[in-house]
Amino acid sequence: MKFIATFFLCFVLLSSCKNEKAAKPDALASNMDTTVNPAQDFFLYANGGWIKKNPIPGDESSWGIGNLVINENLNRLKTINENAAKENAAAGSTSQKIGDFWKTAMDSSAIEQNGLKPLQPWFDKINAITSIKELSNVMAEMDKIGASTMIGSYISQDAKNSDAVALQFWQSGLGLPEREYYFKTDSTTVNIRKEYVKYMAKILTMSGVDAAVADKAAADIMKMETSLAQVHRKLADLRDPYKNYNKLSADNFYKLAPSLELDSYLKTVGIPKVDSVIVGQPEYYTTLEKIVKSTSLDTWKQLLRFRLISSFNIALPDAYGVEAFNFRKLMSGAKERKPRWKRVLQNEEGVMGELLGQLYVKEYFNETAKKRYSDLVEAIRTALKERIEKLDWMSDSTKQKAYLKLSTMKKKVGYPDKWKDFSAMKIGTESYVANLISANIWWNDYNINKLGKPVDRDEWDMYPQTYNAYYNPSNNEIVLPAGIFTVPGYKDEELDDALVYGYAGATTIGHEITHGFDDEGRQYDEKGNLKSWWTKEDEEKFTKRADVMVTQYSAYKPFEGYNINGKATLGENIADLGGGLLGWDAFIKTEQYKKEEPVAGLSPAKRFFLGYALGWLGHTRDEALKNQLLVDVHSPAKWRVNGPFVSMPSFYTTFNVKQGDGMFVADSARVKIW
Repeated sequence: MKFIATFFLCFVLLSSCKNEKAAKPDALASNMDTTVNPAQDFFLYANGGWIKKNPIPGDESSWGIGNLVINENLNRLKTINENAAKENAAAGSTSQKIGDFWKTAMDSSAIEQNGLKPLQPWFDKINAITSIKELSNVMAEMDKIGASTMIGSYISQDAKNSDAVALQFWQSGLGLPEREYYFKTDSTTVNIRKEYVKYMAKILTMSGVDAAVADKAAADIMKMETSLAQVHRKLADLRDPYKNYNKLSADNFYKLAPSLELDSYLKTVGIPKVDSVIVGQPEYYTTLEKIVKSTSLDTWKQLLRFRLISSFNIALPDAYGVEAFNFRKLMSGAKERKPRWKRVLQNEEGVMGELLGQLYVKEYFNETAKKRYSDLVEAIRTALKERIEKLDWMSDSTKQKAYLKLSTMKKKVGYPDKWKDFSAMKIGTESYVANLISANIWWNDYNINKLGKPVDRDEWDMYPQTYNAYYNPSNNEIVLPAGIFTVPGYKDEELDDALVYGYAGATTIGHEITHGFDDEGRQYDEKGNLKSWWTKEDEEKFTKRADVMVTQYSAYKPFEGYNINGKATLGENIADLGGGLLGWDAFIKTEQYKKEEPVAGLSPAKRFFLGYALGWLGHTRDEALKNQLLVDVHSPAKWRVNGPFVSMPSFYTTFNVKQGDGMFVADSARVKIW
């Protein structure tokens, strides 16, 4: 999956048709810093000019291509919302839901006047808790409305039976982004822990809790979360699909935390009786049982109050949102909050993004573009088939199964062929909080309704306007929303093949296809089942080659004390390299490559690599980069360019990289998998 950020309208990227009028600068040449030797640091050579001219805005934690695309799309969505708000559309229509959500969320004076009243019924439920059973039931009711607590439940395909939908449980319960925040001892992380306790106490006090009570509760909550964090599996360990697949009978699952009466919890959430569940990390639930019994109900009640407010702070009086921002900026580095309209749109996309997407694609993604990228998928698919044929380390029996998986991999390009039915989602003008709760309940019921039903393999888990893409191993599919192909300020027809094969073919399409064959994705068969289809010898050879990549990336150190986690990022790094290789193999078959005619003084080969680097154009604040290194399975942008290129022979020949150059790696140390 591509890692994304945020955006900016004065972006001077753009078209590359060499006969075009000189109205636009070239989309690649205009970003370059030619004072940098590409053989020393290709990322800065390709993107350094743009970075120098485009400082990170105060309300952003990073600034680059993803931000530009997202901002362009936010402006488009803003227009859609404003038009819908003016329509006085029929009740239940798409325009009515979008318009009423927008009007209610933008009415800051009404939100200030309402204060915490929209949450009062939930405060009453929390205050009335007198037993662990009642605690469990209130947690269930909160989970149902989108205020997550301690039970990490979700509904998804069974990894070992992709035709079945299963109820699943994951480790949960932490207020900080990842377990390492509770234990890392550098000054930055220690300060975040201290400020987290202060933040919890401040929110509780603002909501009416006595200051002394709030201070004690915050300290107790931190202690409890730290105990849970101790049993949380580390980021790299969560990538082992077998170790994180534990199928239990429902009764045996309930025995992991009997005090929580999980059968009653599920009934309250609305989940029908099930015979079995899949548990990612059983030890989390056995530890939760101990903590439930050893922690006072008063502490639990304050935790639920804090979590409730935190879940809806964007829809509450501004003071709550400001406090949340002031704490989160310790991990983002942003200097100021985004304007209200952007915050509203990002929240709206979270609850009804596909509804917005139905209107978006009518205006901004045509059939010509859809065909171009659909054809590009096939070119990349062919490139991987040819690479598999040439592998000298893989047996023929495994190759035949790899061909089958590749040929049956489904592609979804642009937008869904079938849209979700949002008719039952109730959106009105009562309050911003009420609309969020209503939408969250709709999603809760929508997902529960999948239990016992055939898997809908046409469903999308992203919205058309999203600047991202994904590979779903359970469906053996790649999903490529329209937004991921956007180059801000340019129409698709203005972009030459070299740019597109690097920017979309390599960093997106090739990347996602390779995920089906990375260290995790390769463990799923052509039908999406977690099932070994490799010979033991081939698995060992794959692992040995992948270990070279673990070593390579683990040596990268963006900050003292903050190395890239080579094991946790392995899958994404394999996909980055695979994408680059496949994009190149497909590109050299094009007419543009064969003609070798330069555009903006750049050969087609150079434009391919610059197009790849365009996909990671940008820079990030130190705070956000440190956070990424702790919580993300993607390497930072610079290493998503330089890291793969050092193992691509075509890069060495295109830019004349020699021993002693910063981008040179000895052949024996290069990664050679696909």
